[in-house]
Amino acid sequence: MLNFPRWKVLMIVGFVLFGILTSLPNFLTEKQAESLPGFMPSDTLSLGLDLKGGVYLLFEAKTEDIIGLRLKTLASQIRDMSTTEGRRRDIPRPERVRFDGVSTETNSVTFKLRDSAHEQKALNLLNPVIETQIGGGLTGVGITELELSNEGDQFTITLTEQGIIQQQRDAISRSIQVIRERVDPTGVKEISLKPSGNNRIILEVPGASDPQEIIRLVGRTARLSFHDVVSNLSAAEIQAGPLRPRQLRKDFKRGGKIVIHEREIVSGDDLTDASVTFDEQGQPAVAFVFNSRGGRRFGDHTRKNIGRPFAILLDDLVISAPRIVSPILTGSGQITNMGSVADANELALLLKSGALPVKLTVKAQKTVGPDMGADGVAAGSLAAMVGFIAVVIYMVLSYGRFGLAANVALIVNLFMIIGLLSLSGATLTLPGIAGIVLTIGMAVDANVLVFERIREEQRLGRKPFQAFSNGYEQAFSTIMDANITTFIAAAVLYMLGTGPVQGFAVTLAFGILTSMFTAILLTRLILATWLKRARPASLPI
Repeated sequence: MLNFPRWKVLMIVGFVLFGILTSLPNFLTEKQAESLPGFMPSDTLSLGLDLKGGVYLLFEAKTEDIIGLRLKTLASQIRDMSTTEGRRRDIPRPERVRFDGVSTETNSVTFKLRDSAHEQKALNLLNPVIETQIGGGLTGVGITELELSNEGDQFTITLTEQGIIQQQRDAISRSIQVIRERVDPTGVKEISLKPSGNNRIILEVPGASDPQEIIRLVGRTARLSFHDVVSNLSAAEIQAGPLRPRQLRKDFKRGGKIVIHEREIVSGDDLTDASVTFDEQGQPAVAFVFNSRGGRRFGDHTRKNIGRPFAILLDDLVISAPRIVSPILTGSGQITNMGSVADANELALLLKSGALPVKLTVKAQKTVGPDMGADGVAAGSLAAMVGFIAVVIYMVLSYGRFGLAANVALIVNLFMIIGLLSLSGATLTLPGIAGIVLTIGMAVDANVLVFERIREEQRLGRKPFQAFSNGYEQAFSTIMDANITTFIAAAVLYMLGTGPVQGFAVTLAFGILTSMFTAILLTRLILATWLKRARPASLPI
């Protein structure tokens, strides 16, 4: 316990210097931080909404829309199934299963079997769709989303109550992921985003000052779809003429109308990437890339429809209707006529983050000023300072020279916690400051255990070196057990908690790791070095 190889001394000193250097930018002004050498770390603490101020938004999701979309997808699936069966060459035409009159109702899809003699074949064809389970969760056991019933040749597929609830939950979960990608694409803002109830989402953006900008970015559904254009209509028919079933009249974003087929060639769900680029005229555009399924479907359509236009829709508005000049088989394409680079950037971000599965409306918003946060910082700093001073005085009075060594380690411990928080980008909140204050007390807990064991060894007549070694050896397992159990508690708090609870858990976990290092290695190195040089007749503890 007294011998430290050179490599271990260098490692301990290196970690200490690294902790001090990573925390240093937090104690400098902006101007001073900018003058630091390039190799020095420059990350500072990311303060939460309660410390830094920012924007608080409460969104309500229109989850009933997801049910309509699910039924629409199911109806399209039934039509595709019927079309595929109708084209089969391995079965005689009279034996092929076909469905007619596919339509959606409140929570169900109804359709008619063309030949009632094929009832069992139809059931066999539909059963794989019905038996699909969703929402396995932690148990891995899914729920039945759909139920199939029929009376003769009339079939009905109904969404179950559990299926509706699960669809709504999934919509909220996907919405949270999309919002995070839009508001914090780089992951450096440390936003707080969590569900509230069954259909609400709370968003907190520290440091933000304009809620309207965030609302505009988040509120767009950004559902992208590609449709075939009905091109054999006159201008009058496009404007107001009667349409055939499954034909839709749509508005261009910049004026005018167009008629498209309801069925999608491919949707934005099949996009894997989107980025800003420039077209042949040097104008801003958005380049997109499909996955294998989307690329295959898009390629098949463009190969069969050379010379015909197709429409690109974003949130039910036509943003472009280019003509197919040649087959697009690479799985990528380009959206032109974007206007400004800022518009192209915004569209690329929206497409890359994905479409919101539901429409969101703002139910509450507020802006927290930095003054309120400054009061929180002042109060938290005062609490940390009082706690720190109290612990330092107690350790000196209780353990003398040994207490001084523990206090040096405690100061280093604080620097290392701040450095870790800065490097990781974790958000510091008021509960996080509470975690640091708690860590101050816990940081010397290991030293107290060791020092008390050393006192006992000395009372038993052990020589200073032997008492010192035995004290550390016998207290080690107790220290490890206590810190591991506390770390497990911090991990559970982080996994199951949200927002402020997670902030507390992060600082507590970082404090446990740094206090283990400073108590077991740094304090022991300081005291062992002193013992070897001073060689006291008895330990002044």
